[in-house]
Amino acid sequence: MKHKKVITAAVCVLLAVSIISAGGYAVNMFGLLNEGNKSEYSAQNAPVFDTALRGKTVIFLGSSVTYGFGSKGESFVEYFEKQYGVNAVKEAVSGTTLADISEKSYVSRLKKIDTSIKADAFVCQLSTNDAAKNIPLGETGACGSYDTSTVAGAIEYIIDYVKSAFNCPIIFYTGTKYDSENYEKMVSLLHEIAVKHGVGVIDLWNSPVMNAVSEEDYKLYMTDPIHPSRAGYRDWWTPVMAEYLIDYLGG
Repeated sequence: MKHKKVITAAVCVLLAVSIISAGGYAVNMFGLLNEGNKSEYSAQNAPVFDTALRGKTVIFLGSSVTYGFGSKGESFVEYFEKQYGVNAVKEAVSGTTLADISEKSYVSRLKKIDTSIKADAFVCQLSTNDAAKNIPLGETGACGSYDTSTVAGAIEYIIDYVKSAFNCPIIFYTGTKYDSENYEKMVSLLHEIAVKHGVGVIDLWNSPVMNAVSEEDYKLYMTDPIHPSRAGYRDWWTPVMAEYLIDYLGG
């Protein structure tokens, strides 16, 4: 009897440790332990700027980085709203791909955005999920014959659809540099497609400004190699993205 009690106690201890570990992982995964997610860095407490972006309507399509996965649901979108006065339409679902391989893909969700919106710009994330899931890069194709199960086909389809549905400038943005050969290839492909179709690219991956970040600031700005914290969006990503948009939209 005593032996069974000892075993039961040991199992309970192991279970408790597992739950605590899992809880700690989840907390860290969502960036709750990161100093950069303190309320002082929230969009609500961010300074306001008077720029040419004020009053502009911008549609943002993306996955977890556009959503704000590591920053309590606040991404650059919320900072554009608060700091720059942008009227934002945020269509972001974590874990989704550009490639049309599920009903939540960029291509599928793009078709559900209200086409009556008078957009001044359309900003699309170059998703890291395509790289993580080894989605084929594919090849650029002729207008209207894109293989949307590939990265290239999905990007070109999105460009054509946005031009037709919203008739506004299109800008893609990349993530900052992390250890991914697949994503690096996607960035190169994006530039090739951008030249072909005449769309903009906010290239955070190759940006000298972004890559000059100190190790100390990087720890504050990122909750993991892909997802920024609130501080990362406010002080690192959004200013560079805003500068690009102001220039690209002729502000």
